[in-house]
Amino acid sequence: MTMLLAGDIGGTKTILRLVNSQASVNENHLPQQTTLYEQVYPSQEFCDLVPIIRHFFEEASHILNKTLTVKNACFGIAGPVVNNASELTNLHWLLTGTRLEQELFLEKVTLINDFSAIGYGILGLREDDLYTLQDVQPNPQSPIAVLGAGTGLGEGFLLPFPNGSYGIFASEGSHADFAPRTSLEFELMTYIQKNSQISRVSVERVVSGPGIVSIYQFLRDRYPDQETDIMKQIYKVWQEENIDLAAEVSQAALKDKDILCEQTMKIFIEAYGAEAGNLSLKLLPYGGLYIAGGIAAKILPLMLQGDFLKSFRDKGRLGSLLANIPFHIILNPQVGLIGAGLKAAH
Repeated sequence: MTMLLAGDIGGTKTILRLVNSQASVNENHLPQQTTLYEQVYPSQEFCDLVPIIRHFFEEASHILNKTLTVKNACFGIAGPVVNNASELTNLHWLLTGTRLEQELFLEKVTLINDFSAIGYGILGLREDDLYTLQDVQPNPQSPIAVLGAGTGLGEGFLLPFPNGSYGIFASEGSHADFAPRTSLEFELMTYIQKNSQISRVSVERVVSGPGIVSIYQFLRDRYPDQETDIMKQIYKVWQEENIDLAAEVSQAALKDKDILCEQTMKIFIEAYGAEAGNLSLKLLPYGGLYIAGGIAAKILPLMLQGDFLKSFRDKGRLGSLLANIPFHIILNPQVGLIGAGLKAAH
């Protein structure tokens, strides 16, 4: 039994988890991991990750009433990781595995992109962590694809190795061009170009939390008479106080009482499904396609209304191929922590 540290490091919050990890007797199986202690910290209140971890170790040692012996750690970072180092722009933190090893007296610290952590986490999910959209038998020799909309849009994939393990790869596919499929989406693209003063629009500018905001702005400017008094007030507060307008729009759409919000989410969900289909055509992930991110699970009733799957499969002559892909929405918001723990064990 080995004690490991897993972390999910973001600009707003840092989540740390202490786990006991026991290697499987079969090298092709995942280690068995048990959470010993977990805590969330506001990232902005600390000058660096090291004091957070030291505070976490003190708390865990007190709660568990034991001396901690942690050897390895892995942290999923909301940002690019190059040569086991990452600079978090929003926090002004410069993290390197080597420095963290030295200052925290750990044998090995691995930094990975947060979407790579989700890739590892997929391997450790249980059946009740998923909502299955297409119940198809997975092919263990085929790739697995993952994408997820939140503050941005992440995309990645897993490739199977002959020994039964997987290689985990991040991608920048979300920065590919947004491809409008309707005249309304073309108007939306033009609106974003003009509003943001940019020459091209990436998929991420539509399929993300900020994308929901852009879609709502587009529709309220196009149909000003359809905006409700409640949303007018919320929009005004958002302009002054920077509240989460995307969450407000999605919640209003879930209540089925606001036409503009419902239309916003319809456009968002159709674009989300279309991008899931685009990624699937490029990878043919018969090992499974997983929707992660902070949005899908929160708007699950809207995702299940039909527009998402319809757009996913709407690929002309090749649409029938996509019906053979196992397709799941991840319901467990801590999939990245699960992945960091598995990577630390590896």
